[in-house]
Amino acid sequence: MPIIDAWAQQPTERFMAQPWLETLLRWTGQQRGCPPSISQTLNAMDQRGVELALLCAWSGPAGMLIGNDEVAGVVAAHPDRFSGVAAVDLRHPMAAIAELRHAVTDLGFVAARIVPWLWNLPPNDRRYYPIYTACVELGIPFCTQIGHTGPLCPSEPGRPIPYLDDVLLEFPELVVVGGHVGYPWIDEVISLATKYPNFYIDTSAYAVHRLPAALVDYMRGHGRTRVLFGTNYPMLTAARALERLDDLGLDTQARELFLGDNAVRVFHLERHITASTS
Repeated sequence: MPIIDAWAQQPTERFMAQPWLETLLRWTGQQRGCPPSISQTLNAMDQRGVELALLCAWSGPAGMLIGNDEVAGVVAAHPDRFSGVAAVDLRHPMAAIAELRHAVTDLGFVAARIVPWLWNLPPNDRRYYPIYTACVELGIPFCTQIGHTGPLCPSEPGRPIPYLDDVLLEFPELVVVGGHVGYPWIDEVISLATKYPNFYIDTSAYAVHRLPAALVDYMRGHGRTRVLFGTNYPMLTAARALERLDDLGLDTQARELFLGDNAVRVFHLERHITASTS
């Protein structure tokens, strides 16, 4: 059973130096400006049997904090362990579309991700819409953050309703993965996943024993095909995130879907998994 981490980073020093990371660094005991090495990342994955991690680029008003080419370099060095998730600059739509197409068609990235709180722009802002169109044309998911923010930034852009509700109505073909669970608006998150067949949730930034009870109930039942495992590494390792996995009470099918099978389907990773297990 492959375990796939749907949200991870291989941070740069630029990323680790951001002032808004202060609360997360304090909570996780990490040092500013000291990103983990690739070897440390691989060791952290191996400790809990993570076969593949989706590494995110990061773009914000301060520029590229983790560049697409930097992510591509890590993926190229370990193509059996990583896939790339692209980031683009919302302020320059034509350049953003060109960058996204390059990341997918030339670099082999499997998704795009924009973090709304970093821009202080909710996902129904007009500046996202060219990116949504490009994602549909390229056949890749759009990944975003939902819920409150750990960093000291406004949480309002992470509200699922009305912001994501608008997007899912206007782009029914767009596959959207909402990361970081969506607390405290968990009922809104589950209502969107129930209403829209192309909306998924990932559990990054949460140890599974801290997941809201309503989400765990959803994972056990009719939502078992809609929730993906993620860590938000290096802020949380897979070993820590899955330490109390048995407490969720998932049956075998629900566990396999959560840990990897849903990600394989949503991100079209079938060829990667087939190649790595052959």
